[in-house]
Amino acid sequence: MSSYLANLRTALSTLLNALLGGEAPETLSYRAAKARRSGKRWGCLLCRLLDAFDRDHCDRTIRWWEK
Repeated sequence: MSSYLANLRTALSTLLNALLGGEAPETLSYRAAKARRSGKRWGCLLCRLLDAFDRDHCDRTIRWWEK
């Protein structure tokens, strides 16, 4: 994927997270990964959906944000 498209995807994820009440500058996938880690059902479901398109997406997101 081109860097432009990757940046656009990240910007949209950050915007959606903010619109849904998340913390800036987190992405929706990081918020979902944290929710999954704390046992919240919505986080588990969203991470499962994201992982269907991009294997281990939430796990990689956690590692990237918490390095």
